[in-house]
Amino acid sequence: MSEKEFDAVKMMREIRDKLSKEFENMSYEEQKRYIRERIEPKIVSQI
Repeated sequence: MSEKEFDAVKMMREIRDKLSKEFENMSYEEQKRYIRERIEPKIVSQI
């Protein structure tokens, strides 16, 4: 088997683990706000 240049599964797990730590002490509403604040600027800049 050849070596992968990019491991999508590994990257997704790393992102999930990082977010889990950041969300650990947040309420559901805080989590939604956290995500919204990071996604909305990117969506607006693409318009």
